[in-house]
Amino acid sequence: MHMVRQVSSIDINEQLVKELEYVHAELQVFKAQFRKINKRPSFTDEQRKLLAEKGRALGKRIHDLATIVTPATILRWHRELVAKKFDSSQSPKRKVGRPKTRKDIEGLIITIALDNPRWGYTRIVGTVKNLGIKISRTTVANILERNGINPSPDRSDKGMSWADFIRLHKDVLWATDFFTTEAWTTFGLITYYVLFFIHIGSRKVVIAGITPNPSDEWMAQIARNVTAFDGELIDAKYLIHDRDGKYTEQFDALMRSIKIKPIRLPPRSPNLNAYAESFVAKIKSECLNYTVFIDEESMRKAVSEFICHYHEERPHQGLDNCIPFPDASAGCPDGEIKCKERLGGLLKYYYRETA
Repeated sequence: MHMVRQVSSIDINEQLVKELEYVHAELQVFKAQFRKINKRPSFTDEQRKLLAEKGRALGKRIHDLATIVTPATILRWHRELVAKKFDSSQSPKRKVGRPKTRKDIEGLIITIALDNPRWGYTRIVGTVKNLGIKISRTTVANILERNGINPSPDRSDKGMSWADFIRLHKDVLWATDFFTTEAWTTFGLITYYVLFFIHIGSRKVVIAGITPNPSDEWMAQIARNVTAFDGELIDAKYLIHDRDGKYTEQFDALMRSIKIKPIRLPPRSPNLNAYAESFVAKIKSECLNYTVFIDEESMRKAVSEFICHYHEERPHQGLDNCIPFPDASAGCPDGEIKCKERLGGLLKYYYRETA
């Protein structure tokens, strides 16, 4: 027969007291360790909440039991929890002032202002209104001010940008420049100057002259040739060139005589004559740098062949990868693919053979 031991409430209380004494002793050891390293304990929000709730339930006994933090701290945590609960039970407060403008609309307003320096706030408001966006003049002003964009008078005082000028006048705008190449002659290695003009809109290039001595009179004669009644520049309105001394006052005067306005670029600004500079880079990197000319005639032939290739066979990235002046009669969709070569295969053109 098994013996059943009766556990009295006194035994349970004694055991509980021993456990609490151990927990208290362990806590004292932890506190001593923190003091030793001179470091205050840190608590998470959940730990603060736990101690505040349990401490509040103890009432005045909290003053006898709290050891790692003061009773005042525990009671403060409790008050903060009550306040936070009260605040969270209320409906969200309505924000004061107008709602912020959407980022995409703000970006649109900035783009319009930068693209149109002479447009004022009211003009921008009307433009976006036509796009179905309702916004006030004050909002436009605040957006531009916040992004460091001046009002219309300050922006328009800077005048038209160079890129806008090129874009608006590309059909009546030409540029001119020189490039050099060497050829062997009976007098040795001679440097030849090649003067060309390029139409900005179509990228048409005109080789106006090649000479080892671009004298003032030679330049004047070139000007007469390209501005004659059947000259290439007869419909031009503007001509861009750098400050090379070969572009004399007589050269500019001949241009002005038929109402072509020469635009002399600032010193050391090749980027402003980018179309001409780009052509020079192409003819040199694709043709001239790989050829040794044994006489002037071979050099002239190479330049001429490249111009034909440049106009009729070579796609231009600035023209959506299209060929400026393709042969309209050449090729058909189902024709056999052929390769046309110039200068011994230095220049190649792929096309479909006409049926």
